[in-house]
Order: sequence, then structure tokens, then C-alpha cells
Amino acid sequence: MYNEYQSPLNSRYSSTEMKELFSSDKKFKTWRKLWITLAKAQMELGIDAIKSEHIAELEKYADNINYDRAEEAEKSLRHDVMAHIHAYGEQCPSAKGIIHLGATSCYVGDNTDIIIYREAIELIRKKLLSVIKKLRDFALEYKALPTLGFTHFQPAQLVTVGKRASLWLHELMMDLEELAFVNDNLKLRGVKGTTGTQESFLNLFSNDHEKVKQLEKLVCKNLGFESSYPITGQTFSRKVESRILNTLSQIAQSAYKFSNDLRLLQSMKEIEEPFEKTQIGSSAMAYKRNPMRSERISSLARYVIINSLNPAITAATQWFERTLDDSANRRISIPEAFLAVDAILGIYNNIVSGMVVYKKVIHQHIMAEIPFMATERILMEAVKRGGDRQQLHEKIRLKSMLAAENVKVHGKENNLIELIAKDESFNLTKDDIFSILDPSKYTGRSKEQVEEYIRDHVDPVLAVYSNYMIDIELNV
Repeated sequence: MYNEYQSPLNSRYSSTEMKELFSSDKKFKTWRKLWITLAKAQMELGIDAIKSEHIAELEKYADNINYDRAEEAEKSLRHDVMAHIHAYGEQCPSAKGIIHLGATSCYVGDNTDIIIYREAIELIRKKLLSVIKKLRDFALEYKALPTLGFTHFQPAQLVTVGKRASLWLHELMMDLEELAFVNDNLKLRGVKGTTGTQESFLNLFSNDHEKVKQLEKLVCKNLGFESSYPITGQTFSRKVESRILNTLSQIAQSAYKFSNDLRLLQSMKEIEEPFEKTQIGSSAMAYKRNPMRSERISSLARYVIINSLNPAITAATQWFERTLDDSANRRISIPEAFLAVDAILGIYNNIVSGMVVYKKVIHQHIMAEIPFMATERILMEAVKRGGDRQQLHEKIRLKSMLAAENVKVHGKENNLIELIAKDESFNLTKDDIFSILDPSKYTGRSKEQVEEYIRDHVDPVLAVYSNYMIDIELNV
């Protein structure tokens, strides 16, 4: 184990459930399931060569794969599907002649991929929903807590911590919608033959087109799919995988955005990701609390986003009915996209489960900036008390410049309030001004927007999936 390369996705980051879905054992057992399903459907539709005892024999060894014989056969045959047909045939001598009848390698290869993709998408959906639920709870808890809003990473109008969290939540809800679309439109490659024309099956059923169509319907039904893609070459269109990885990329993009925001907030000491008592932030600087989980999301997300180009290029460069230059690329890029997003959601879930909000620091940052934001309200209140608007406007402008210089040049606190309170022409005490500076008066409809968004858009979806979410354990 330690003297050979292992993908960190497999050894370090991804969950056992996702790794099992893309394991060789899962693939080859699904191949055998597909061969059994095909033989059953062919027997049901009148292929006399296939007997019930053949099916029974195939089913007996469905999960008992003689890997040593398959590996030995592949060394001489140089063909993985044929190697497993030979190995299966050795275990099932009476059924040996009817295994893979009329099929091409893509019957087991492509259909297995689709079956695994669907299960992997379902696992991703469950984990995505778990993150959404926790982020929803966080947004509601802090729906009214004012915080500095930023545009261009410069202080802007106030928002609330919950409102900012609802931005993260909204993007995940978009991803959930896209994931549902991809899953709902996922179909089997079906029973199509070598170039997608079904010629071999038409020959098998003595030119009976209806039986060929029934065969495909039976296979799909028995494998839990409503239908297959109506048109294929030797393979299903590789745009299917491009669509899937685009969706995984979108989840990665949303997580990346969240992780970057949290890294900035942790630098500002406003919100931190969880940090265990025994956790070490730096090997050299013992005081540090690095946002390592958020950084890991950023790192893995970058990989997924770039990786989404692989199936796009593969789809674009397939020649006619198919070329094999897709194979090696697909074996790497697609499983690793699922494994990486699985890891990302595990980390995301862990962070949101234990984010720490430092309210006093947030308030301190607000009070350092809000005097500038409140100048219009201060001006209006001073005018109500008899002041001249034009004169007071010019005075506030000059005092704001002095206060900014006090902060930026001299490194002192914002003293705009003191400057205004000392000027009798404003007719305002410090207490009068501080009442105007109440941060809750500057967050607009942030609180209401969070409540309405969650009530009208998030909760109805979570209600549909109330028993769908799962616990997620972080590996490292």
C-alpha cells in the first residue's frame, strides 16, 4: 500500500459508499446482472436455446466472481469483456453458450456505467440535501444579525449573516434542481448491438421488429429504468457524461464560492470553521487556526471544475458511431469527479455543522464603518431639528474626510461621531447619533428575505425529501 501510488480521493477524501460504487466488484457484478437480465428477456420472448436451468446457473454465480480466471484470460485475450465472459462460462458450463447472446461489449459496459451513475447521483443528492438542511438552519438562526455587506470586497450596505448564508443556500438549491433534471433524464443505453442498429437482435428474432423492441423494454424494466436512449451508435452519446460532470462542476462551483467567503470571514475573525481542541493549525506557528477544511474544498472544487472539460472534449471528438479514445479518459475522469464532489460535500457538511459566529467582532467591524453609511440619516435628523441642509451637508463631507484620514493615515478609530456631536450646528448629542446608528435599521429586508425564501422555496423541497438525508462523516 505504501510503496505504490494511491489516488488521494480513494485513500484520503472520499466516502466508503462512493468508493464502493466505482469499485471493480460493483462493475463486474453489474455485468453479470446485465447478462442474466438479457438472457431472461430473450427466453421470455421465445429464444428456445435459453432454458430456465441456464438462468438458474447464471444466477448461482452472479456475485461469486472468479477474478483470478478473468485476469488470466484478459492477459491472452486483451479484452476485458470477453475475459469475463470466459470466466463466467467456466463457472456456468451449461449456460456458457448463451451468455452475451447478440450483445456487444457496450451492452454491459455502457449500461453498467449508467446504472452506477444513477446510484452515484442519488448519493450526491442525499449529501447535498444534508448540507442544504444545515445551511438552512444556520441562515434562520442568524437571519437578523447585522453584518457588513461587501461589494468589490469594500464595505457596502449592511446585510445579515443569515442573508449572506442564504446566498450560499440559493446556489445549492440551483444545483439540486439541476441534479434532479440530470437524474430524471438518465436512460439506459439499452439493447442496441454493435453500431446501434439492433441488427444482431433482429437476426436473432427472425426479423421480428416488435420482439426486438419488446426485448429492449423488458431489459430496461427489469433493471429499474423506464426507457433507454432512442438513438445510439455503439455507445450512448458521450454528451450524457458531459451533462453529468457539468452538474458536478456546478456543485463544486457553489462549494468553492462558500469556501472562499468563509476563508475571508475567518481572516476577519467574524466566522470560523470548526476547530477541534487537539487540532494543529501550523507546524511552526502554534497560535494559528487555519481554515484548512475550506481550503480543501477550494482545492478539490478546482479539480472538479477543470475535470468537467474531459467529457466535453470526449463527446466532441467521437468519430461516427464510436472510437475507443474515450475509454481510458472515462475510466479516470468520471469516477474521480464523483469521488471529489462526494468529498467536497462531506467537508461542506462538516463545516456548516459547526461554524462559529463571533458577534462582538462583527459588531465592532460594523461600528467602524457605519458612521459613514449613516451620514444621510444624521443629516436628515439634523435638518428636522432646524439645521440648514446645504451647510450641514458640506460639514459632514469635510468631517467624513477628516475621520477617514484619522483611520487610514493615523491608525486611529473612526471619530466621525465625536466630530459631529461637537458641532453645535447639528444640534445632536452622541446618544442621539448612536440611536441613529442602530445596525438593525440598515439591513433592509434581509431578515424577511431569508424567512420568505426558506418558507417558500427551501422548506417545500426539504419536505419532499424529509427521509432522504443522511449523516456524513468527515475522513480527515
